[in-house]
Amino acid sequence: MNDLLTAGIELMLIGMGIVFAFLAMLVFVISSMSTFIQRFFPDMPTQHPARQAIDDAGVVAAIAAALQQYRKKYPKN
Repeated sequence: MNDLLTAGIELMLIGMGIVFAFLAMLVFVISSMSTFIQRFFPDMPTQHPARQAIDDAGVVAAIAAALQQYRKKYPKN
């Protein structure tokens, strides 16, 4: 029984050591990749088109009509 318990604890420690080593290696690789990407490919400002307000009166009227129908169908209590 003592040998079986010792073998189980030994196997547990080996398994936990392998998992820890893999996770430590993963953290190192991800950190290295992040540093590499930030150094050689810095953030470039993006050119987003300015958002335009809705100018079409028909679209505004359709939205208002949809809201009115919704409020009729589902009134507040």
